[in-house]
Formats: sequence, structure tokens, C-alpha cells
Amino acid sequence: MSAQDSRVAAAIRAAKTERRGALIGYLPVGFPDLDTSVEAAIAMARSGADVLELGLPYSDPVMDGVVIQEATQVALAGGFRIAHAIEAVRRVAAAVDAPVLVMTYWNPVLQYGVERFARDLAEAGGAGLITPDITPDSAAEWIEVSERFGLDRVFLAAPTSSDERLELVAQSTTGFVYTVSTMGITGERASLDAAARGLTERLRAHGADLACVGIGISNAEQVATTLEYADGAIVGTAFVRALRDGGVDGLAAVVEEIAAGTR
Repeated sequence: MSAQDSRVAAAIRAAKTERRGALIGYLPVGFPDLDTSVEAAIAMARSGADVLELGLPYSDPVMDGVVIQEATQVALAGGFRIAHAIEAVRRVAAAVDAPVLVMTYWNPVLQYGVERFARDLAEAGGAGLITPDITPDSAAEWIEVSERFGLDRVFLAAPTSSDERLELVAQSTTGFVYTVSTMGITGERASLDAAARGLTERLRAHGADLACVGIGISNAEQVATTLEYADGAIVGTAFVRALRDGGVDGLAAVVEEIAAGTR
């Protein structure tokens, strides 16, 4: 699947045509419960998110900060199962035009079955996977299966990645490269690491078509700054906190506020 026929890439390009860049919003499935998480994702799209990233709660979330970890623990304690994620994708995809990606550590996909996961996700209307803990050189099965089912595969690039690694990521990714702004876990930071700008430039030099920056972006000003050099900004912790503290209405207000930074 080329970037040209990817729904995620098309959504990012459409945002660039209308504004200056795309807003990608993350929420975990099942927080605070399944129905509310579905309602929240729909509200996020209607309030200005161009692409949705629904997280699979996982017992060992090595990349997640405290706010997201606490939310995923609530979801797990509430009985979250992978089938709930497929259901959430189906319900959200039926309600909004924004493409729906799933963010997941690789072990749950392996446990579920790679081909079965891809088939169920595609049938539910999902656009693909963001996989933070699997690299392209160890993802042969996923690359083959994602091609077959027309799903995007979003790999991560970090400031510490070698040129060889960036080349591999740029050539193996579809949709966009998840460009890690700074080393460490997710969460809000007062200022973004300047390494994000340099990393984005390096990715483009290696042929990356679309690069979206995540980790640490939490307000409209940071979104605007990120979109000076990147194609999209990924926001997670700020949205999870808004849902936790203000419910769906509170989340919608924060999404609108942060989406102003894309213009």
C-alpha cells in the first residue's frame, strides 16, 4: 500500500491543504469505560482531530507516562479485552470520517494472532496500527499482513536512531512516521526538545513522506511550533487528562483549544 492510497496520509494532506498541519489525538479504549471512550473519540474527531489514535490498554506500558498509565489501568481493571478495541474502532469509524489508528504494544497482537487482528481491524473500519515496540527489521509478518489487508503500519523514529534505522523506518512505514520528540515516556513538557526538528529533517532526507511529532505536545502553541517543520502533531496526555477531569464535554473543549494551533 503506497502512501498515496492511505486514508491516514490522505487525512494529513487534507489538513495541510486546509490549514498548516494535522492534529492526531490519542485516547485509550475503555477509559473510563468502553461506551465513554467511544463517545470521547467521536467528540475528539468532531472537535478538530484529523486522525484518531485509540490505545490498547496494556499491563506493561513502557512508553506511557503517569496520566496514560493510570487511565489504562482503569480500563484493565474494568475488564478490557482486545475485542472491545475492535468494537470501539467499529463504532467510531461508523460515526466520523477521521481515520482510526490503533496504538498497541506488539505482545497483545501476537497473543490475538497477527492475521486475525489485521482482519478484524480492517473489517471494523480501522486504518492501521502504531507499534511503538516493534521495529521494521523484526516485523516481516506484520508488513506482509498489513499489505494484504490494506492497513497502515506506523513505525517510530527517535532522536537516537541511526541513519540506517531511519532509512529502514522511512521505507517501511505507511501513513506517517511517528517522530518521537524527545527521549523518555509520554507526558506534557514545558518545552519540546529541539531534537524533534532535527529528527524530522533527517527523516525527510531518508525519504519519509509524512512525519508527525509526538510525546510532550500539550497546548496550541506547541502544536503551532511543531507544525512549522512537521506534517502533524500528536497529542495524548493532555486529552486523557481532559477526559479524566472534565468528561467528554471537557475533552471536546480542550481538543478545540489545541486544534487552534493547527491554523
